[in-house]
Amino acid sequence: MTSTGFNILIVGQSGRLTFEAILLLASLRLNTPGFSGRLFVAEPQAGPLWPRARTIKNEAHRTLLKKLGAEIVGFESRHFGATYPYGNKIEALSVLPKGEPFLFLDTDTLVLGDLMSVPFDFDVPSASLRVEGTWPTPDLYGPGYTEIWASLYARFGLDFASSLDLSQPDEYWRRYLYFNAGFFYYRCPHEFGERFLNYALSIRDDPPKELVCQSLDPWLDQIALPLVIHSLGGRRDALPFGLMDGRITCHYRMFPLLYARESDQVVEVLETLSKDQAIKPILKQYDPIKFMVYHGRGHKVRAMFDRENLPRKEKALRNKIRKAGHWMR
Repeated sequence: MTSTGFNILIVGQSGRLTFEAILLLASLRLNTPGFSGRLFVAEPQAGPLWPRARTIKNEAHRTLLKKLGAEIVGFESRHFGATYPYGNKIEALSVLPKGEPFLFLDTDTLVLGDLMSVPFDFDVPSASLRVEGTWPTPDLYGPGYTEIWASLYARFGLDFASSLDLSQPDEYWRRYLYFNAGFFYYRCPHEFGERFLNYALSIRDDPPKELVCQSLDPWLDQIALPLVIHSLGGRRDALPFGLMDGRITCHYRMFPLLYARESDQVVEVLETLSKDQAIKPILKQYDPIKFMVYHGRGHKVRAMFDRENLPRKEKALRNKIRKAGHWMR
């Protein structure tokens, strides 16, 4: 089974997101030459909630993105804006064609293989399982994971019990449906986006009492996402394990982390792309790429870690890289 006929959405802004987007689109063209959908780069426009919107003003950058196949489109930030930039991935869904399947990708993603070989069933949504137990953080005296998540499912009239992974222990975060929002997909961006927006705003503006001690920033999108996916008939095992965030894509987060923990294949794809003379002069304008890739600092970071025995928490990776003076973002 292969996937056909879907669009890709990423969010673009000047600075880091532009350079990541260039690498993402270049990796797609390299490793999925048969992709036939549309590539949307959505930019938040200036407005009351985003008075200094960082649109991609550099014409060379815009031209390169378009040469790589991007359609650059603007959207208005009506609900989140600069105070919660992660809300862009919710509001940007409105720019996509209604009724056409979509795949959202964070810009800090590389395509490693043929994306068209991934058997997406766009009627059964899902999202990235490359996630740590970042939310919630239950207080010693409660409420615990079950009470917190159950209150959210109840808020939206959803069946909580059917969302649980009963192979995992009670009160362990993996028992509860939780995703990273680095990718997600569905058959209609408007249906998905409207529900995502409504759930996120309800949680933000009127959180259940069980959330009183929980931080919603920056986790709001990842709190609402599993509820949206569950409500639309999605599940955690909708895709074969090891394709997305594995053999086909890599959500590397930041370049020091890429060199520290990702596979040799990921490094090879990054460094192959960096040699392309069509994009090299622009990539060298961004310091983390310039120093990590072109000046070789990335391989110094790579030599610091045994990828068969990495620290369990990303924070430990970051701290060790910082201590060595190699952290960049």
